[in-house]
Amino acid sequence: MCAQPLATNMKLLPKLERLSFGKGSANGKLSSDFDARSTITFSLSAGTSCPGAKKCKAYVDKGGVLHAKPKQSDEFVCYAAEMEKRRPNVRRSRERNFSLLRACKTQKEMVDLIVGSHSFEVKRARIHVSGDMYNENYFKAWMEVAAAHPDVQFYAYTKSLKTWVDNKELVPPNFRLTASKGGTHDHLIAEHALKYAEVVFSETQAAKLGLEIDHDDSHAWKDEKPFALLLHGSQQKGSVAAKALWALRAQGHTGYSKAKG
Repeated sequence: MCAQPLATNMKLLPKLERLSFGKGSANGKLSSDFDARSTITFSLSAGTSCPGAKKCKAYVDKGGVLHAKPKQSDEFVCYAAEMEKRRPNVRRSRERNFSLLRACKTQKEMVDLIVGSHSFEVKRARIHVSGDMYNENYFKAWMEVAAAHPDVQFYAYTKSLKTWVDNKELVPPNFRLTASKGGTHDHLIAEHALKYAEVVFSETQAAKLGLEIDHDDSHAWKDEKPFALLLHGSQQKGSVAAKALWALRAQGHTGYSKAKG
């Protein structure tokens, strides 16, 4: 059951009824101690909450089996899904968040659940280390939460580009969205001049695309220009992505050593 409606100025819900948030200190991308201590993260189930996923589409079922079959040379396994396979406790936490939100019948119930789960006494909030804006009401709920906390910098990567474009007027100044290239609505990026991020298999590829590589999420929450993200995580044996990952590791790129979300 979704929690009962809760006004934003009331106390937090009982712990067993709250959504689970992560600490920035568990996110290996946030290398600065200041960033780590002042940032929270939120996640949903990888893949199953990502209606716009394409190149990286993957999910882990309740039995812990990873479902991902990259077919094209530019496809790769979602890092978040791969982590859920390795860490069942992470998968269960994300599944629980997704379940609680889907039990909400209205946007208001979603807002009340979110604000009843965390005080948001932080500098930044990364929404969706795993998962995405799975429907319009959910997108609007986060925009409402951000607008109610103007001193917090919210940010998120998303492939739900149609939902974003259809509701651009609702995005408050303190919520920075980045289009995650490689989804089903990539054409909207150029059509609406959306800021975007693209996963690359090498530094050379990023240079050819004219994109700087973001190593610490600063491009996502602070800048307005597009950027690149280096491939990381584990990739399926024999795939083009796996070979690219080995090459990156040979060059000293070890990915992110801390658990995320």
